[in-house]
Amino acid sequence: MTGTSSRRVAILGLMLESNRFAPVTTEEDYLNRVYLAGDEILVDLSSSDPKLPAEIRGFSSTMDSRCDWTPVPILVGLVEAGGPLDHDFYQATRNEMKRRLEDAMPLDAVYISNHGAMITTEESDPDGDIFSMVRAIVGPDVPIVVTLDLHGNVSERMVESADVIVAYRTNPHVDMWDRGSEAAGFLMEMFAGMHPQPAFIRLPLTPPTVTMLTESGPYADIIDYGQTLISETIANVSILGGFAFGDTPKNGMAIIVTARDDYDAARAAARLIASKAWEDHERYVPHLTSVEEAVARVLEAGEHPQLPALILADVADNPGGGGRGNTMWILEALYHAGATGVIVGVIHDPELAQEAHELGEGAKFSAVFNRTEPDDFSRRFEVPATVTCLKDGDCVGRRGFYAGRRMNLGPTALLDLGGIQVVVISMRTQCADPVFLEMMGLDIARARAVVVKSRGHFRAGFNEFFAPDQVIEVDTPGLTSPILTRFDFKYLPRPVFPVDANVVWQLPA
Repeated sequence: MTGTSSRRVAILGLMLESNRFAPVTTEEDYLNRVYLAGDEILVDLSSSDPKLPAEIRGFSSTMDSRCDWTPVPILVGLVEAGGPLDHDFYQATRNEMKRRLEDAMPLDAVYISNHGAMITTEESDPDGDIFSMVRAIVGPDVPIVVTLDLHGNVSERMVESADVIVAYRTNPHVDMWDRGSEAAGFLMEMFAGMHPQPAFIRLPLTPPTVTMLTESGPYADIIDYGQTLISETIANVSILGGFAFGDTPKNGMAIIVTARDDYDAARAAARLIASKAWEDHERYVPHLTSVEEAVARVLEAGEHPQLPALILADVADNPGGGGRGNTMWILEALYHAGATGVIVGVIHDPELAQEAHELGEGAKFSAVFNRTEPDDFSRRFEVPATVTCLKDGDCVGRRGFYAGRRMNLGPTALLDLGGIQVVVISMRTQCADPVFLEMMGLDIARARAVVVKSRGHFRAGFNEFFAPDQVIEVDTPGLTSPILTRFDFKYLPRPVFPVDANVVWQLPA
């Protein structure tokens, strides 16, 4: 280490949750969201509403309060979930990270903020590639701490290259700041002489996204159980459900237990957790509501104001999982059924948003959704509409997943379809925050039903309006359907539940 006066700690990360079945993620996608290098990172960290991931802010804040340190900003990229990352851009980014790290040496530690479920068009484990690259540069004795999304797919290379991996524990994700702070705390312990000992077990289980909520259900139960094992010896328990749509050989629920100086204790705890998780594996089967039933319930809520309002989650078209945010199954069904008092958001259709801005507020026109190059799921839908509000899409998240984070949805339009209000955006983003609707002048509390393009993060944003029993997860076709048997997986380790039935597994000897 360079000394104890001021610890030099590098900060870097490349966050992407890759859906192998979605269109390729490109350099432009990062430039439109977050791609910062060097001092740009420090400038954003000091902003009142930064773009950087909350875990980096939590890490930095804790380091500020507990350590005389010098942050060494390398490169941080963050983008909405999408398809595999363009490999040439990945290589260029990795090489830039490498160059900046080498120039920054010597270092006392490295903090990596990655998602954990990234793939490229050529590489199935770029997260592990980045971790091992960092380890090769800093050597075996420099601490490396990592934070990951609980949807990360973990490889042996990732565990071997890092000293401590800390994964989110909440889904919807609202603990990112805390996990960054926790990673900083472990770094403090390592500076004081603690030697982390991680144990890692992977299960043949790829939980569908909607079964991984942490308020209730099987994933909540195993997360809670893992935390009961925390002790003076067991420093961290991270249980990553993973992201099935990554379709990689490293898919499968990952259990990482990190002990202070005692590998046997970590291994014993990991085995306990793995056994308990597998006992519950058959609980990870999704139960969704058909479009027809969902529409009937919306019509009933519209006709009977004394009934509670509803929020419909279009879980199969979640931009937060690589969905395009533009399928029409629910909107079209509600429109043809004559539903009223409905808000739909947010639909990703840059061409339609641009046309609305060109026409101006008050214009009446024939709105064409998905006019260009619709995929198998994003079919064309044409409907009479009135432009009622136009915004530039710049906003700051108000609740839950996006709270306090500056967001850019691009040119945004509110269209009135006669009983249905639709928010159309230009930058693909999941509808996890009520501000995306409120900035268009919509009163969510007055709606009889709200339809969101989101899998689960909307729950933390909209829970002031909708209790869990008012949520309907709708079964539609899409790139993020929780019905995993609908996908042609090529690289998942097989057999794996619930893609395969009757999977048998025993603890490794």
